[in-house]
Amino acid sequence: MKVLASWSVRPGAIKEAVGRFLATQGAPAAGVTLLARWHKTDCSGGFSLFETNNPAALYEGAAAWADVLEVHGHVVIEDGEAGPVLAKLFK
Repeated sequence: MKVLASWSVRPGAIKEAVGRFLATQGAPAAGVTLLARWHKTDCSGGFSLFETNNPAALYEGAAAWADVLEVHGHVVIEDGEAGPVLAKLFK
């Protein structure tokens, strides 16, 4: 499954968040593939697209950053997956 995560830096945590990111390049937990990451140009947060079949591994990654980032995850599907479902339901 693919998960789109939005993240924002907690107040007062920018230096710690940047230091941690530079040290690890924000590597995801084992069992999670980082497909893409975008940073907001105001340095307040960003978005990451992950793929995994292990929700516990996503949880581990979010928990590891919870002291410096507020993270919200959304399971997403692509147009090719959504289209047939919509066609079936809304004929």
